[in-house]
Amino acid sequence: MYEPIRTKSVHSTMAGTASDFPHRTREEELEFQLAGHLAALLAVTDELRAASPSADLDAAAERLAEQVTRLRNGSTPARASGGGDGRLTSLHRRAHALAGRALVVAASRADTAAAILAAERMDAHAAALAEPRELTAAG
Repeated sequence: MYEPIRTKSVHSTMAGTASDFPHRTREEELEFQLAGHLAALLAVTDELRAASPSADLDAAAERLAEQVTRLRNGSTPARASGGGDGRLTSLHRRAHALAGRALVVAASRADTAAAILAAERMDAHAAALAEPRELTAAG
């Protein structure tokens, strides 16, 4: 009723056979993910610095850049520049979420320095979101 398969499978399932494409180890994949999350957090931090400069954000950006450089074997991260557009709440929410993702990956790969930095950034952005905003009169 059915014709038997006559060609070899495109999937290499035999033990000991080399595949044609490179694989990353779990550790390499986690390092890659962590570097990406921290680089994204750095970009948002740079946007926040442009919109609302502070010494805390400057220090955080430098620490984030150091960690990304370490994880990328010396390759420095791209840095955002330019003026902020007043979306501080949105930026803090995004930064909080990115820091949370970085924390999960850092904990998974037992990277204490990155985990501490991510947790500190989560706390800072949570505090910024909890601050009462001053109302201004339009007119």
